[in-house]
Amino acid sequence: MARLRAWLAATLCCVATAAAAQQPAGAPIRLGMIDGLSGPFANAGEAVVRNLRIAIDRINARGGVKLPDGAHPMELVTFDSKGNVDESLIQFRSLVDKRIPFVLQGNSSAVASALVAAINRQNQRQPDARVLFLNYSAVDPTLTNENCSFWHFRFDASADMRMQALTEAIRSEHAVRKVYLIDQDYSFGHQVARSAREMLAAKRPDIQVVGDEFHPVGKIKDFAPYIAKIKASGADAVITGNWGNDLTLMVKAAREGGLNARFYTFYGNGLGAPAAMGDAGVGRVLAVAEWHPNVGGAASDAFYQAFRTRYPDPRDDYVHLRMQMMVEMLARAIEQAGGTDAVAVAYALENMRFTNGFHEATVRADDHQVLQPLYVSMMAKQGGEVRFDNEGSGYGFRTVKKLKTAQTTLPTTCRMERPARN
Repeated sequence: MARLRAWLAATLCCVATAAAAQQPAGAPIRLGMIDGLSGPFANAGEAVVRNLRIAIDRINARGGVKLPDGAHPMELVTFDSKGNVDESLIQFRSLVDKRIPFVLQGNSSAVASALVAAINRQNQRQPDARVLFLNYSAVDPTLTNENCSFWHFRFDASADMRMQALTEAIRSEHAVRKVYLIDQDYSFGHQVARSAREMLAAKRPDIQVVGDEFHPVGKIKDFAPYIAKIKASGADAVITGNWGNDLTLMVKAAREGGLNARFYTFYGNGLGAPAAMGDAGVGRVLAVAEWHPNVGGAASDAFYQAFRTRYPDPRDDYVHLRMQMMVEMLARAIEQAGGTDAVAVAYALENMRFTNGFHEATVRADDHQVLQPLYVSMMAKQGGEVRFDNEGSGYGFRTVKKLKTAQTTLPTTCRMERPARN
């Protein structure tokens, strides 16, 4: 309880007093974020920056990271990948040249896969300049299965884990008879579609998949033709892993096209989606995440209100618990390791447990996947149990199903090569 009170006090206090707080005097521990800060998904990258900054400020406000030579502040350094793989790898080389020990990325599984391969090579060739990859959103299951790496940790639920939650909600929704799958045309989107087919077949074999379509990532400006095809199929539900503007533009087209179907989404609770859908989304748009603002409880409310105090503009309202949890766990691992050595920090992260009074998570050592509860929530008008809306839209989300960690935990095929402990 004492730890919870201290965490909450720091959460609230850092917003108002971080600038005035005595800053740790040691050399900064730099975290290099590689993600799209320009281009079609810039809004997603900017949302990440806000979450990372508030977490870093909270740690610095309470004295920074304590190491044998004193206290060190954390510092975020951003690298604009422009949302593509080639630029991400260029930025990774720049990050390594700057001797930044930690890579943070998430808004693209294709980029994450390329970074894992590059980091494996880097750490093998230059053991004195190893880096650790902390992944906050790239959810392709291969990253913690056949392509797992000792140098990679994922703090988000995998696509399979998210689909496990969504299909559990669909299992008991007998009004759903025909499902249309629509996803972005890259590794993540294809995995979402595969998982949906497999899990629906196992849990609801009576459901008919009436469409399975992929579209270019970040290039479609008008989703009306796609919505017309969904309507023509007779689907009463849509399952999609779309994110960023690809989700916002699709749900906007669904509203304008009068599509009367439920949307089971990975990311329908942020980045403009609720406002785009409006009343048409109430009772129809569902999302899955490790947390949402209306889960209830004093600790959860304090966490959310601290973010809104720091970022009062409704357009900035996209809170990611997992990103802030990631920074907190990294800071603790660095302290336990006694420094920023990648091998020592990685071993410190393995089996680490996070708890803050309203959420618990554990890093599975076998594959470096974080295991945690998931919430399936449904869009509703603000009021009653929906005390907090999204982005000032007047619409928020309420819990329809909470899955405990044991229900979201899936097996792994990871066979990880481990370096010797230092």
